[in-house]
Parts: sequence; structure tokens; C-alpha cells
Amino acid sequence: MSEQRVKVTIPASTANLGPGFDALGMAFQLYSVVEMEVSEQTTVELVGKELEGTPADKSNLLYQVAAGLFAEAGLAVPELAIRASSDAPLTRGLGSSAAAIVGALVAANQLAGEPFTREELFARATAMEGHPDNVGASMFGGIIVATMPEKAGEPVPYVRFAPPAGLQTLVVIPDFMLETQKARNVLPQVYSKEDVVYNVGHSSLLVAALAQGRLDLMGRAMSDRLHQPYRAKLVPGLNEILDKATEHGAVGAALSGAGPTILCFFSTAEEEGRLRAFVDSVMKGHGITYRVMILQPDENGVQVEIHQR
Repeated sequence: MSEQRVKVTIPASTANLGPGFDALGMAFQLYSVVEMEVSEQTTVELVGKELEGTPADKSNLLYQVAAGLFAEAGLAVPELAIRASSDAPLTRGLGSSAAAIVGALVAANQLAGEPFTREELFARATAMEGHPDNVGASMFGGIIVATMPEKAGEPVPYVRFAPPAGLQTLVVIPDFMLETQKARNVLPQVYSKEDVVYNVGHSSLLVAALAQGRLDLMGRAMSDRLHQPYRAKLVPGLNEILDKATEHGAVGAALSGAGPTILCFFSTAEEEGRLRAFVDSVMKGHGITYRVMILQPDENGVQVEIHQR
């Protein structure tokens, strides 16, 4: 077992980008940090207001994921000293659970002597999260296009590419939480062929537009019929922003993951100013308090620092 303290920095992420339901993800320059080392007894130190209310014992997700990795590697599960902080808000659609899973897997894998490759860790993270978009973006950075493997235990098929130059995101974070399960429960079990074909076309166009830097196509390509129309009743203001953001400076807009965070993509300061005013009028019209972040894409993915004890 390693005599090291491992520090892992993990980017937040968004999933879906509109029509790419459970298949498209992008990493942001908004980070969580997980520090981990083998100890005489397990301690979990949580730093910052974003992690308030998270369990600080062995029921914590970070410990659970790390313990599972040691067991999978055929090693005795050690006691661990874990310290975690996050700038990404929980249950807001910015991949906080995915970042935690990726951070714990990468840190524990380092302490275990790296028995698993990054691709194997990605497959394990995807199985835990249930979809590959957020964990893929946090693991590898940039934009990830991925799908679930046909059989359990197989590698996750994915393509990673760099985001378009100059793409920035106005991230609108309402002051309420929305549990992913609740946001999934409002989705129908059956869709019409028309809606499925609509999303296949739009998600395909979106991937091609992002890959070639065609920001002019993003607004049309980000339209969705599989999840955003159904989740709109859970997120006041979403419909107006999706419908009108491109008239107020956005190159495209989408619900971030399961929400309630809303993303408005732009590329110039002039667009940003118009977008801020538009978003403020919509949110105030619904009586929703919120905060805004301007985020750049992260292109590095998870980063590891090793400190000898």
C-alpha cells in the first residue's frame, strides 16, 4: 500500500448539451479537490459551504468508491484520511457526484499502485453513475461523446475532442436543488418516432458543429424533445431562456444535466452583456433568486499530484 498523499483535482461538467441525452458531456474550469492517504483510522474532512450536509464518515461517497476500488483490486481495504472541497454546487446539474466518483477512483487507484488504467476507471465510474457523459468529461476534459457499453465490464466507447475556440458559458444557477431522480421521473417511458428522429438529427448536427467550431449552428442544433420539455415544469424560466436566448446574444442554450442550472453559450463580451440582462429579466419575472458564473471549458480533465509522506 502506498505511503503517499494523493491530491486529485477534478473539473465540474455539464451533460446532454440539449439533444445529446446521456451521451454528450463537457468539462468546465470549476473544480473539486480530493486528497487521500492511508491512515490509522478513517477520517473525512469536508471543506466549504458546497459540501455542507454531506456525511463525514464511512458512508461518504468518496470513501465508499475508494473502498470498492481496493476490494476490486484484491487488496485489503485500508483506513483512509480523506479531505475534500468543491467549488461546484451539489444537485444543480454540474456533475458533482460524477466529480466525486472520478476523484475517489483516481486517488484510490494511485494509492493502490495503479492496478487500473484510466479507461478502466472510466468504465467503473460510468457503471456507478449510470451514464458516461459527466464522468467522461471530468475524467478526460474537453467534450466527450460516449455511449454505454453493450455488456457490463466492457470498455466504454467514447470520443474526446477540444471545445471550439472562444466558447464561453453563462451558467445560471437557481437557488434551489433538483434531485436527478426527480428530474428523471418526469420523463416519459415511450417517445414518438418523430421525436426520436428529431433528436438523432439535432444531436448529430450538434456534435459536428462543436467538432468544427461552427458556433453559428449551435442554436438550432441544441433543440431537444426528449427531456427539456418535460423538465421545464420543474425549472421556472427554462422555456423562455431556451426559446429566446439566441435572440439576446447566445449561440445556444440548454438545461445543464438534469438541472436546475441553465447554460447560455456565447463568445463575445457584447453577447455576455445582453445575455445577463435577458436572464435577469426572466428569472426576476418568475421570482427566482439565482447566481451566475462565467465558465470556460476545461481541457485537462482530472489532474493528480503526489506527495511523499
